[in-house]
Amino acid sequence: MPIPASQPLPPSADRAAARAGESGPPHSAKAESPGTVTDRLVEANRHYATDFTDPGMDARPVLKVAVVSCMDARIDLHAALGLELGDCHTIRNAGGVVTDDIIRSLTISQRALGTRSVVLIHHTGCGLLSLTEDFRHELEAEVGQRPTWAVEAFKDLDDDVRQSMQRVRTSPFLPHRDDVRGFVFDVTTGLLREIDPRP
Repeated sequence: MPIPASQPLPPSADRAAARAGESGPPHSAKAESPGTVTDRLVEANRHYATDFTDPGMDARPVLKVAVVSCMDARIDLHAALGLELGDCHTIRNAGGVVTDDIIRSLTISQRALGTRSVVLIHHTGCGLLSLTEDFRHELEAEVGQRPTWAVEAFKDLDDDVRQSMQRVRTSPFLPHRDDVRGFVFDVTTGLLREIDPRP
């Protein structure tokens, strides 16, 4: 049975049970109709907002760092890096690769909001390890239009982290390119492994 729309998002263990169709007791005795995932998120926000107070923070990250990472749902960046609200900019995409749009975000982050350091994080078991640029051709065959973007698939995690570091370090738009470091996050141990920029 689906989780009622008014019930806050359950913790991870309960979410696994919910995916298997074993939801816990109802949130209230009143019968409630199930909703979409987005409905659940909106309801969770209502609960969050009841205790929310304006932290009075500036938009500039306290630690002056921008973290670029994969969008993979298994990576909790703030927890993994010991970060608090307001510490950093987090910029995520498929693969955590440095694309033109990542450079756009980093440029705004540095030039308008004062960040100086860049941390790049790929991870084990990434979906882009199993994709190729054929993905674009398959999309073109399906929808009749070729995507303007590259898949940015890769076969070697370390090499792709190095490529991402190089793209940041050679961008003319970024004024701060000295403190750029790259890592691979192990999704089974939670540990970061730093990548030497030299092959």
